[in-house]
Amino acid sequence: MDDKRKENLTAEADGVIEGRNAVIEALWVGTSIDKIYLQKGETDRTLGHIASKARAAGVVVVEADRRKLDAMSRTHAHQGVIALCAVREYAGVEDILRLAEDRGEAPLLVICDELSDPHNLGAVIRTAECAGAHGVIIPKRRSAGLTAVVAKTSAGAVSYLPVARVANIPALLKELKERGVWVFGAAAEGSVPLYEADLKGPAAIVIGNEGDGMGRLVRESCDVLVSIPMRGRISSLNASAAAAVLLYEAVRQRR
Repeated sequence: MDDKRKENLTAEADGVIEGRNAVIEALWVGTSIDKIYLQKGETDRTLGHIASKARAAGVVVVEADRRKLDAMSRTHAHQGVIALCAVREYAGVEDILRLAEDRGEAPLLVICDELSDPHNLGAVIRTAECAGAHGVIIPKRRSAGLTAVVAKTSAGAVSYLPVARVANIPALLKELKERGVWVFGAAAEGSVPLYEADLKGPAAIVIGNEGDGMGRLVRESCDVLVSIPMRGRISSLNASAAAAVLLYEAVRQRR
């Protein structure tokens, strides 16, 4: 087998589909696609057809410059389009809340605000499943999705823990609060130290992105901003590590 063919097969096995014909075929046969990246500024009719067909199927379409596509490409022949497959279907927020109800437990949710690193998202899902959380919620845009990399990093947790995807995180937080769920945002400048936060009741833990933390509207939508004690010289934890610390404090309080 030549190297080019081998690269194509490896990429597809990892859930990456590159090239116009390959992406069109994937859409045609109903492959579960998480997100499609299209080259910004391209007016090609074929790419326009891919975009319209993808949106009609409910697939998130993102414009990206050529440099980003080149960096993502495994085959070096993306032709201005790369699709990332979803390893499983997304759940609904109602499914997650129903799971908590079926278990007779107060809801424990993790909400990731624009967590773009798939390794971080996979680690959060893995920790959330181990801690007995009922689900993880991510935004549709500017976030990693349920790709093969996320699945691998989660060590299989994506098979057991429901993950929902919503269009608007602040709107979701408002809805959750109306349903009696307290929203705790992890923030270095939080006014409530972690060990004083009451995580025994219905709780949603919000984790911000790797660079800027939570967005302003998300931050303002939180009931409580929680700070994690820092004793070293570095002032913040990795997003997935912060999620683990808050989740296991919730586990301790709920024993």
